[in-house]
Order: sequence, then structure tokens, then C-alpha cells
Amino acid sequence: MRVLIVEDSEHLRESLRSGLAREGYAVDVAGDGRLGLSLARNNPYDVLVLDLLLPELDGLSVLAQLRDDKSRPHVLVLTARDRVEDRVQGLHAGADDYLVKPFAFDELLARIQNLVRRRYEERSPGVRVGDLLVDVVARQAVLHGVALDLTAREYALLEYLALRKGHTVSREEIEDHIYGVNKLPSSNAVDSTICILRTKLGPHGKDLIRTRRGQGYVLQEPRP
Repeated sequence: MRVLIVEDSEHLRESLRSGLAREGYAVDVAGDGRLGLSLARNNPYDVLVLDLLLPELDGLSVLAQLRDDKSRPHVLVLTARDRVEDRVQGLHAGADDYLVKPFAFDELLARIQNLVRRRYEERSPGVRVGDLLVDVVARQAVLHGVALDLTAREYALLEYLALRKGHTVSREEIEDHIYGVNKLPSSNAVDSTICILRTKLGPHGKDLIRTRRGQGYVLQEPRP
């Protein structure tokens, strides 16, 4: 999943970038509201983590300009403003959630995970496809009760397919959601990762992740 962090504190910005990257997220960052707005409009982010007190363009103005964009990411406001009226104002401006600084990283992560599930209309913390369970909270895949040994990138791709279960997903969509703007994949990166995932999924790997020639891939129930 792909996250944009718009935060003017370089220390916090880079701390969040590295922490979320360790969890397998593709993360882009911006230090001011104008750049953040441009990135949010031109890239398919799942979640936008947005400070309110920003140079160039404040967070509420960013929210206002994104509000009517149907493809906009879910927005988590992250700010030192802790008054009730501030929270209400942020939510009325279009934020989906609100977290006050200082905060625990685990809570931030849980809120991001919840917004990702909401974005893909997945209420359960786990997506089950046949004997495969993709746990988006624990961030692991379990097959026949045994956790699969996946790299962060492999898990991210499998999670994205799971959240789009039953829908054909193009290679371009996968690249957009598991790579950041500064980490462009090689031409066969997605195909290679799909091949590895199928191998790790065992004998039914090709049946779980199917190729739609000329269209992309789909994760769906194996054939009887």
C-alpha cells in the first residue's frame, strides 16, 4: 500500500518514512503543503498523513482542494492541535481520521491500516481466499495455518491483490501502489514477484494468482 506523508518537521517526516517502509509500505514525503497537494493529485495514494501547520499551503487548504477529488486518498490528520474544535474542523474539512501529537507509532500504524481497509471496503482485518489468509493487521500471509516467509515487497503485492480480491489488477496499478515516486521498478519486477509468490503458495499458487493475458492478475478462489 502507498502512503504520502506531508509534514514540515524533517526529523518526524523521515522517522515516519523509515518506520512505515519497514512495515512494507511504499512511502513518499513532502515538507510543505503545495508539494503535498501536487503529489496527492498526481499519484494514487491509499492514505495521506497530513500535518495542518505547513509552509506554502496549510493542511486545511490541502484538504479543501482535495475534497471533491473522487480518487483522493483517505486522510489522517496528524497535528499538535488538540482542542475539540480543531478536531471537529479537521473532520468537517474532509479528514477521515485525526491523531494528536505526540503519538505512539503503533497507534498511527493501526489507524493507517484501518483507513486502508476502509478504502477497499474490507471490514475484516483478514482477507481469506481459499486456504490463504492475508492478515492486514499482523501484515502476514498464512496458508494452511502456516505463516509464509515473505519479503516486505512480496507481502505488499499479495496484500494489494487480496484487497482487490476477484478483480483483475493491471501491472501498472500494482506498480503504482507498491512503489514510491523515487523507487521505480524494473520492467519485469512485478512479473518476477508474482512468480516468487506463486512458488511460495505451493502447488495451487497459479490457481490462486491467475494471469489475465493482456490485462493483469487476479487473486481468487482456487478451482474445485
